[in-house]
Amino acid sequence: MTADPAPAAISGSRADLRLLFSIRAGRMFAYGLVAVILVLYLAGLGFSATRIGILITLTYLGDAAISLWLTTRADRWGRRQTLNVGLVLMIAGGAAFAASGDYWILAVAATIGVISPSGNEVGPFIAVEQACLAQIVADRERTRVFAWYHVAGFTAGALGAGISGCGAGWLQRHGWTEVASYRALCVLYAACGAALLALVARLDPSVEAPRATGAPVPFGWMGLREAKSVVARLSLLFSADSFAGGFIVQSFVAYWFYRKFSVPVATLGAIFIGTNLLSGLSALLAAPLAKRIGLVSTMVWTHLPSNLLLMVVPLMPTFAGAVAVFLLRNAISQMDVPTRLSYVNAVVPAAERSAANGVTSTARQCGIMLAPMAVGPLLAHFERASCIFWISGGIKIAYDLCLWLMFSSVKPPEEG
Repeated sequence: MTADPAPAAISGSRADLRLLFSIRAGRMFAYGLVAVILVLYLAGLGFSATRIGILITLTYLGDAAISLWLTTRADRWGRRQTLNVGLVLMIAGGAAFAASGDYWILAVAATIGVISPSGNEVGPFIAVEQACLAQIVADRERTRVFAWYHVAGFTAGALGAGISGCGAGWLQRHGWTEVASYRALCVLYAACGAALLALVARLDPSVEAPRATGAPVPFGWMGLREAKSVVARLSLLFSADSFAGGFIVQSFVAYWFYRKFSVPVATLGAIFIGTNLLSGLSALLAAPLAKRIGLVSTMVWTHLPSNLLLMVVPLMPTFAGAVAVFLLRNAISQMDVPTRLSYVNAVVPAAERSAANGVTSTARQCGIMLAPMAVGPLLAHFERASCIFWISGGIKIAYDLCLWLMFSSVKPPEEG
């Protein structure tokens, strides 16, 4: 398998593909910077576990509302313009977290800014970028390109997580307080957003949605017409999976390892370098596997064992054992991601891709934003904290089984 994300079979611009990959990588690097230290930073400011949970919930709530509003209009307003708006919000959120320790200011910044507590995608970006990619690649190459797109993000996220943990540790060893070191990373986060604006400006107009000819077509529900039913069902399932994932976002897992095994922040950074790299590399296996057994089968039958491993993590008696199982879990946990992205873009009409991506992405954000409200009390009484792994794994297994029952017979064009 070649590492070139733009093979000859791809019909779109290689330059635009490289730019889209670079924008994704830069954004995920920034998310990785903040995710490892976010809960530690908020705890260092003196906030209770319950207030931290509320603030993180507000982060997801604001992201979901803004993303839905932007992505369901992106094809009419302009995809590049939508990306720029998201980046401005990202810069504003990072700057506010760097400049203030006031809870209510941070609550507002978390609601209207773009901050990722999980290290995963938030904001309108991925929905718009997926529509761009699906438009300029052939059906037979879509899953492979999405897999490399995913790898680019996870690799950059791993680098960001590593720099976050090691950088904060280095600053603290050289006289910085914990809070000051975390604020420096928030400044770097905002700077990354500013740099990405320059990359978006270089995208060619060809990435914009094709303009309809003839009479204007009614906007439809959330920008959807033919795809309403399939998107509604997928959104329900994806929100359940994302709710389960909200129990084990990177910030919460880092805090669990920190409290359970008393490991330093630099070690946490190293752990999440490994998990992000393994998660990203596991996506590379998704494309060839999907060609053999299909997109839905790949999504389900790789996700199930990863969720069983997740439930084993807190049962391990040693730090090394817990980390080993967690790394093994991440080695297969993300094979469903490029296949899921490819599947959504395959089973909806081309003219509704941005809206479909936006609605399903927002459903995932709505699911994950509810979880911190439940996690906060569990972390406040740490003897219950291991439940986050069991709750997450159990819900995710139910999601896998429901996905198989509802969509195993709905085939994308390349499997028809």
